[in-house]
Amino acid sequence: MRRLLALRQDQKLTTRHVRLMAQSLEVTERTVWRWLAAAERDESAAAEPGARAQSKDRFSVTPEVRRLLALWKGNVAAVHRELTARAAKGEGEPPPSIPTLHRAIRRDLTPGERAGLAGGERAARKHDVFLARPRGWRNQVWETDHMQAPVLVDVDGKARRPWITWFTDCATNAITGVAVTPGDPSRESVLAALRSAVLREDPYGPFGGLPEKVRVDRGKDFLSRTVTAAFDLLDVTVEDLPAYTPHLKGTVEGLNRAVEGMFLAALPGYARQPRPGKRSSRPKDEVLLAFEDFTARLLDWTLWWNTEHRPSPLRGKTPLQAWQDDPTPLRDVPATDLWTFTLEDAGTRTLTTRGIRFRRRDYVGAWMTGQAGIQVRVRFMPHHDHRIEVYHAATGRYLGSADLADQATEEQLRAVRRARSARSRRLKKDLEASQRERYAAATQPEAPQRLGALTGAQAEAELAQATDTDLSDLALPDLIPPAAPPVGWRTPASLAALTTPGRPAPVLPGGDPTPALDGPGGRAARLTTDEDGDAS
Repeated sequence: MRRLLALRQDQKLTTRHVRLMAQSLEVTERTVWRWLAAAERDESAAAEPGARAQSKDRFSVTPEVRRLLALWKGNVAAVHRELTARAAKGEGEPPPSIPTLHRAIRRDLTPGERAGLAGGERAARKHDVFLARPRGWRNQVWETDHMQAPVLVDVDGKARRPWITWFTDCATNAITGVAVTPGDPSRESVLAALRSAVLREDPYGPFGGLPEKVRVDRGKDFLSRTVTAAFDLLDVTVEDLPAYTPHLKGTVEGLNRAVEGMFLAALPGYARQPRPGKRSSRPKDEVLLAFEDFTARLLDWTLWWNTEHRPSPLRGKTPLQAWQDDPTPLRDVPATDLWTFTLEDAGTRTLTTRGIRFRRRDYVGAWMTGQAGIQVRVRFMPHHDHRIEVYHAATGRYLGSADLADQATEEQLRAVRRARSARSRRLKKDLEASQRERYAAATQPEAPQRLGALTGAQAEAELAQATDTDLSDLALPDLIPPAAPPVGWRTPASLAALTTPGRPAPVLPGGDPTPALDGPGGRAARLTTDEDGDAS
């Protein structure tokens, strides 16, 4: 623009020059002529063609406008009304027009600041720039996470959304281990996925070995005592990331998004499928996958991801090819040792003729014959109450597994589950009925008014029923009234009415004189007896 201005001042500017400038800036020729006219009036305008002329009176965003934007969730019109109302009360200068306020906000605030004032930190983070970590080498860093699959599957006749727990290698994008849980995941899910990730023998290989570091996101399952102890025994560093920072473990978060769009969305029972009608509901005739079928399909997709899929960061390679091309040596752990390290330690017990007593139940095994009296150490998989693993307390040698004695049959377990479910439904219904309160609708400022009327007889009956179930109300503290105090004591009338007349006063051991309460003159008096036993 400065060159065009110099040509115009030298009277050498032609229409061709303006046309070429307009084409390069992708504007019209009329716009270029207007910029030249503004530059002739003010040479500073040539540095920023098209910029609005600055003045000392130009409105800028103040800290108060920022606070109001945060209060009104980024609503500029509401901020303008607030500023106008304050100016009418004499609490500030009148605000500019709404277009001017919009212009000032767009000019003085970045897109991230505007999004943060309207939607909070998560919305502002979408406008940030994040640096990519160097890829490193295989088994340098793993990332792990839980993901609830948006797919309904059949679990014992009920529709449930299973959870997926997996470990992924950051250098090769390979899924090293995966575990599927029908219900809520626990530390048992993490340990099962960890075993499948570390082992390299069939059917888990060739990915595996021990990583140098594992990134987790403050999940209580990943930071439980059992899981952290297993990582310590395996010499694996656990990096606990701050909460609500998914960008710090982008490899596994990207895998969570990829599995839904590339695999889960095509399965029957997908919960986020767009459906016709005002209320999206699952068709009644939809056939859901069984849990076993869902797990098999997920494992097949995991195999496809590792051996056939070519993620863009790998530049045309599959995770398997990237893994095999990496010469980094691997640290392997025998399967028997890995199983021991990923069990929870329950301390030592004494093996008796009834087996091993653990959690008030007896566990027995065929190998226990002739072993009664030795000290053993018990290890178990969390939530697997049917079996424990037993080791010699002194040598640490594995002795064998022990199963729960007198274990209930499957029919009994189903009956117990049905009874518990029915009890839970009744309790939930009773609690909802007792806590449901209705209030009258108000059209004027007034105190809330509860609805619902009872007769006196209904209220007394309900209170009597509540009293019959409260043990503290059933207590009878006055069934045996206390004995009367000695004659010389000054007893309050309220206490004298509760005592039993004629009962002898308690005699202190040793025949010590009984102290009197508040003797004459406000001092403590003593009650003495003469030789005949009369009080004086």
